[in-house]
Amino acid sequence: MSRYGSSFREPPWVIGSPKEVMDWMDSSHPSKNKKDKHKFEKDFLKNLQIKFDFDVKRKEIDPPNFILKITHGKLIEEDFDLLATAELILRGLAKAKFRNTAKIVIDGKTFYEHPEKKSDLRKTIEDISEFSSEIIKGKNLEITAILADVEKAIATIKINKVHKKKEHSIDIKINGKIRKEIYHIFLNYLNEKIGLKEP
Repeated sequence: MSRYGSSFREPPWVIGSPKEVMDWMDSSHPSKNKKDKHKFEKDFLKNLQIKFDFDVKRKEIDPPNFILKITHGKLIEEDFDLLATAELILRGLAKAKFRNTAKIVIDGKTFYEHPEKKSDLRKTIEDISEFSSEIIKGKNLEITAILADVEKAIATIKINKVHKKKEHSIDIKINGKIRKEIYHIFLNYLNEKIGLKEP
């Protein structure tokens, strides 16, 4: 709107109402709160699922029983140390500011469960030797960890030595919001220490 026929939009206080003045101010100069909120949202990732394979030898094996053979077909067994991998995953979570290991499940059996503790992840790494023999003999391991950062997030990491053909060595689900920076710290640590390849 212009009194002189130019395409330049004049401030509304030249010819407008108080409401037009406020609308013009908001569109021309967004408030700091709106800018900060927009920036804040960009810094977070929400409800992630990431799947990787370990860069190791793989072989096909027959399922242990007839029912599994019918339902799953051939299984894949991968050549890596489940205990060492579990320790590295826990260290990666600690590096990425996850402070609570809520649960550790080996081959479907729960060996560690302390969802109420707030700072036990580093102690879990030290105490993992208590059930190391079960992990060494295990085929599948699941770790649940809680991140209480700016936002709360729950990470479920499945490490599979034996799995169906369509599944992967590692399957990470992060429910909730996680800062991009923390997410990249975690993945970079895993890639550096373990060597991962995307499917």
